[in-house]
Amino acid sequence: MEQRLSLVTLGVSDLARARAFYEQGLGWQRGNTEDEVAFYQLPGLVLAIWDRAELAADAGVPEAAGAPASFALAYNTRTHDEVVEVLNLAREAGGTVTKAATETEWGGFSGYFTDPEGHLWEVAFNPFWSVDVTGHTAFGPPDAV
Repeated sequence: MEQRLSLVTLGVSDLARARAFYEQGLGWQRGNTEDEVAFYQLPGLVLAIWDRAELAADAGVPEAAGAPASFALAYNTRTHDEVVEVLNLAREAGGTVTKAATETEWGGFSGYFTDPEGHLWEVAFNPFWSVDVTGHTAFGPPDAV
């Protein structure tokens, strides 16, 4: 098995609300036209939003609301100030900022929000990593990549 991640699927209780958050609120664009699932092309992988009951049935597991802290998605920024901008955008779009942006003990700057379905996102600036113009995140500062 190759060391990579291709797709992250978020099971949601209200697909229309989730789509509105990501599309109208955050400004993301769908990569498909089907009504039952939404796909968003990200650098190097795809984010899918699908009805939680459908996802559970497809996976053959009981439907559960999930625990927001059982995993977190992450969005790395190119600048320190962009962390606050993204957290504000998420709040304005209907998300909940669960931790305001703060300096970290490892030398970065980060905060957290949840989307309207409770999925946890970290927004972080890591001065030891780079995010190129296509959005690919890599170990090492921008001048080292």
